[in-house]
Amino acid sequence: MSENGSASTLSQAQTICRLLLAIAVMFTAGCTLFSPVENDIRVAVIDKIPVERPQQQNHSATLLVLPTAINPVYDTIRMAYQTQPHQIDYFSRHQWGATPAQMLLPLLAQTLENTHYFKAVTTPPYFGPYNYGLRTEILEFIQDFTATPTRFHLSLRIQLVDGTSNRIIASRVITVREPMIQDTPVAGVVAANDASANALQQAAQFVLEQVP
Repeated sequence: MSENGSASTLSQAQTICRLLLAIAVMFTAGCTLFSPVENDIRVAVIDKIPVERPQQQNHSATLLVLPTAINPVYDTIRMAYQTQPHQIDYFSRHQWGATPAQMLLPLLAQTLENTHYFKAVTTPPYFGPYNYGLRTEILEFIQDFTATPTRFHLSLRIQLVDGTSNRIIASRVITVREPMIQDTPVAGVVAANDASANALQQAAQFVLEQVP
C-alpha cells in the first residue's frame, strides 16, 4: 500500500473515532438530562387531625382562623432538633414540606369545622364579617434528644378574640410532649403528627368552651 493510501486510511479511522466519541458524549448528556435527579432529602408533612372532636349543638357564629404566627427559630422548612440545652440544630437530610405554621393552619381550621359548631369557619383571605377570631402562635416545634425518652415538643399559644371589638376573650398555652419510639428523624415526624393532633383537639375544645 502506498503512503498516500495509508494516510487516507488513518484519516478515515480518526474521523470515525471522533464521530463515535461525539455520539457517546451526546448519549451521555442525554441520559443525564432525562434521568431522575438523585435527592437525598426526605420531605415530611404534618397532616394528622384529631380522631375524636368535641361537638356541641350548632351555633350561628362565624369563626375566622387568623394566620398562625411562629417563633422565628422554627419559621423554616428545616427540621429542628436539640441535643444540648439552649442549642438548636437542623437535620441536613430531613425537612418539612412547608413551614410548621403553614401546615398547622389548614388542619386547625378543618378540626374546628369538623365540630359542626359554627355556621362557618374561614381563613384568610376573607373580607366578610365574623363573630370571633382565633389567633395562634407556635412557640415550640422541635425534636428533643436531651430527654429520656426522646420527645417531640409542641407549644401553641391560642387567643380567642371578639370579631367586632378585637378584644381578647380568652387565651391559653397548649403544651404537648410526645414520646418518640426511636431516636430518629422519622420517629420525630410520627411524634410531631401525634402531638399536633393532640394540640388541635385541645384548641378546639378551648374554643367551644369560650363561645356561648
